[in-house]
Amino acid sequence: MTRKQLKWRIYYLLQYFPFTLNTLFSAFAVWAAYKILYRPVPKGDAPSPFLPFVILMGKLAFWFALSLLLLSVLSTFGSYFYFLWLRGRKGTAMKIDFVRDTNPKKKDRLYLVAGLEGVFRPVLGFIKGRLYYDDNVMTDRFALLTDKRKQGSLRRKGISGKSRMYLPDIKEYDLKGGFIYFQDMLHIFSLTASQPINGHFYQPPVLKGETDAEVYPRKTEDMEVRIEQLRRVDGEYLNYKDFESGDDVRRIVWKVYAKNRELVVRTPEMFEPYASHLYFHASFFAPVKAQWLAGGYMKEMLNYYKNCVWTVYDTLRKKEWDVRYLPDTAVNLPEQLSEQERTARIISNSDWHTEPGLLQYFNPKTGAVLCISSFVDVNELEELLERCDAATVVYFIKVSGILRSYAPLRWISRLIFLPPEDRLSRLRARWLFSPIRYQVLKNEQEIEKTLNKSGVTVGVL
Repeated sequence: MTRKQLKWRIYYLLQYFPFTLNTLFSAFAVWAAYKILYRPVPKGDAPSPFLPFVILMGKLAFWFALSLLLLSVLSTFGSYFYFLWLRGRKGTAMKIDFVRDTNPKKKDRLYLVAGLEGVFRPVLGFIKGRLYYDDNVMTDRFALLTDKRKQGSLRRKGISGKSRMYLPDIKEYDLKGGFIYFQDMLHIFSLTASQPINGHFYQPPVLKGETDAEVYPRKTEDMEVRIEQLRRVDGEYLNYKDFESGDDVRRIVWKVYAKNRELVVRTPEMFEPYASHLYFHASFFAPVKAQWLAGGYMKEMLNYYKNCVWTVYDTLRKKEWDVRYLPDTAVNLPEQLSEQERTARIISNSDWHTEPGLLQYFNPKTGAVLCISSFVDVNELEELLERCDAATVVYFIKVSGILRSYAPLRWISRLIFLPPEDRLSRLRARWLFSPIRYQVLKNEQEIEKTLNKSGVTVGVL
């Protein structure tokens, strides 16, 4: 057993430890209150006439609070053992689902909906859940506080809860299992039951505002949408066909005839007035050091890049064209997903990679929009841009924007007085001295110069 596995094993077993810090604090508070209320009155001192009344009211409050606490503790044990009985006899288990908020302003937020059938919540107590996923990483605890009732009846049939999920990365997660905690009103006891939970869920990208550019489709799959700007299709000097009766003899390629004794003609270049689909590309090509790919900087930049790609896609799909996202890596997804859900899922599952490069991924003849990051190879980008024209739109996403440093005084105050609360804050505090910073900023400058010299339409995020 490795050190990491041993650490997880100990942490797993600690979930079943029934006592908390509140157990110690509550025991001390009960002992101190009892000592104060029931200590004998010193002889020889003349007590205040109101002191007996104050002590009597204190005793009443003490025993009332203690009774409520004992009731909550006993009901916690009762609810816990009743759940164990249901689990053994009926196979009762926590059911979970992941949903997005229906509010248009919060539609990209991920929520966890959990429920337990037939379980009763402790009196003044709590029932909470917790999941662990991927490499045994645990989520925050979430509460199940809402009573579920049968339709048309006041009888409870279980409990449920909806909680916002705060996850570190935009990607797909693999569930490994979970826990259910039964707790009294003061969290003196925390009784734990394990839950075998399997499945997958993903953190969707979020919008970073809106951006826009004049974009025209370059691919025709039907003849229903007419475009203002005629689109070139393959023709002159690109395709040949055998000579047939009625073909213009002036288009015979005599060089081919002299060599092969075959009559072929050039297919004339045409201008197509129809276009139906706008092909959208986003490259996750990042030829960086292997040790950097697993680091926190690359993960946070990846999250930022995914959010920006999703923002560009969301802007394009609001136009009159049908947008088709072509990923640079293969992803297996359910067929019943809508085009928007499919795109969000693909973006979430994407990761930095070294193959394929831009030249293998983007086809200037059909692709209309391309998103690139700060890690693309400048020479390869320059070669690709030579094949593009002004109708091609390239969005350059500066991933260093997510790690932009704070103002000096604020940075010093956070470094000295306030500890960083998450991974991104810690990385921002060290970004100024990071070895990856110089390479990223230098590459961004070179990419900008290359884009400005080209004839394509450029957008910078």
